[in-house]
Amino acid sequence: MLDIPLSVLEVAMVQTDTRAADTLRDTTAFAQEAERLGYHRIWYAEHHHSPAIGAFPPVVLTAHAAASTSSVRLGSGGVLAPNHAPLMLAEQFGTLAALHPDRIDLGIGRGPGTFDEATARALRRGAGPTTDAEYEADVAAILSFLVDEVALGPLPEPWLLASSPAGAGLAAALGLPVAVAHHIRPDHTRAVLERYRADFTPSRWCERPRVLLCVETVCAETAQEAAWRIGPMDVIKAGLLKGLSEAPFPTPAEAAAHVFTEDERQALDAFRAQQAVGTPETVVPRLAQLVRETGADELMLTTPVYDLGDRLRSHQLIKEYKEQPSGGGC
Repeated sequence: MLDIPLSVLEVAMVQTDTRAADTLRDTTAFAQEAERLGYHRIWYAEHHHSPAIGAFPPVVLTAHAAASTSSVRLGSGGVLAPNHAPLMLAEQFGTLAALHPDRIDLGIGRGPGTFDEATARALRRGAGPTTDAEYEADVAAILSFLVDEVALGPLPEPWLLASSPAGAGLAAALGLPVAVAHHIRPDHTRAVLERYRADFTPSRWCERPRVLLCVETVCAETAQEAAWRIGPMDVIKAGLLKGLSEAPFPTPAEAAAHVFTEDERQALDAFRAQQAVGTPETVVPRLAQLVRETGADELMLTTPVYDLGDRLRSHQLIKEYKEQPSGGGC
């Protein structure tokens, strides 16, 4: 039975031949529909200088979505600590939490949010990649400044994003709930969870280990339709496997015409086997299996498909099947 909260990661994919304003309009419509469907939270990812993903600050998207909805939790998943002054993040998300009590999350990550070195350096005002010690100090400072902002009212709920045992160790040491990037590095998930649970220290933020697992999830009426919808993301991943920067997000028809090498196809198939793509009858049990295997307290679904309607339909199908009286997903 899939009986834990389901949430959504919004990465604001930019469709071919559309404007940023169109993507932003879609993110608003998506948030409102996800709330109506009963999803627990929506997080916004930070990206820069990408032809496939909008460079929309998570704090701005969170603020706009909070004003456009009434109950769903909202926040960053994540805002990237190396790119921001800790005090500014505490002030921004502290203010949002005061404006929208008990609805705001502050998910913190480490990566630069870009594959372009010049952009990464510009974000850090010419500095190089952050060190482990700098990142740990930044996260600790953010938490400290959040406490200083308590006079504003309710605090945002802090989370740490992790795709490696090192990230899990930091979340454990600080007593933070952890969001595991299974949708990026599934081969690391077991080690991340083992480190986090073994080293967890209770804190004011979290009394026990608490795990959110992010899974790439595409659901459609047929397996063929699901494969069609995930096709554009397969093209993006194939480019990354070659060490290429992100390319524009292709249409499903363009992706269907793309020729993959045998090595690329094997790598993509291996990755997909660890995610959840297919019909409701296969996706929901797969998600339930991941919960059993990982002990996750919550699942966050990321659905990188081309069309807003297809994305919403994927989430609708999952919710409908999960909530069937027969207990879909057993």
